Amino acid sequence: MKQRRTGRYSAGILAVGMMAAGAAWGQAPASAQTAAPTTEQASGAYQPKFPGDPARSESEAQALGYMRVVLRAQREYNRRHSKYADSLEALAGTGSFTKRMARSTDRGDYTAAFHPNHDGFVFTMTPKHMDSEHRSFYSEEDGVMHADDQKSADADSPKVK
Repeated sequence: MKQRRTGRYSAGILAVGMMAAGAAWGQAPASAQTAAPTTEQASGAYQPKFPGDPARSESEAQALGYMRVVLRAQREYNRRHSKYADSLEALAGTGSFTKRMARSTDRGDYTAAFHPNHDGFVFTMTPKHMDSEHRSFYSEEDGVMHADDQKSADADSPKVK
């Protein structure tokens, strides 16, 4: 009998507490109920991720990040095996490049392409829609990244700073 009363008492306290919390939430101003937008969302401008970040948009930052991981992994693979990997799958497990990263060439707003050649490779990141905030990127075994916002990037395109 005592347990039943204690259970009802606890349930009553819980119900009153939930109603009070709901009433307080309902009276809070709308701005307090939603998350405040980030600076980038508020201004619409890309916020660099680090000093000297060459990206012009969030999409470019992700594409360049993926490209850096591939280039670092190739450099490490070459150091270990005295040759470059002949596919992204062969590169998986080297450095921070994973099997999951090798599986899909669809990288959000970009498509990755890897082409081995007799003594190196060509790696590109091509945007699905090219514009000033979605440049195409190109690199070879020298690790220098090139970008172009008018056409597919190649070795003659401007270097990414």
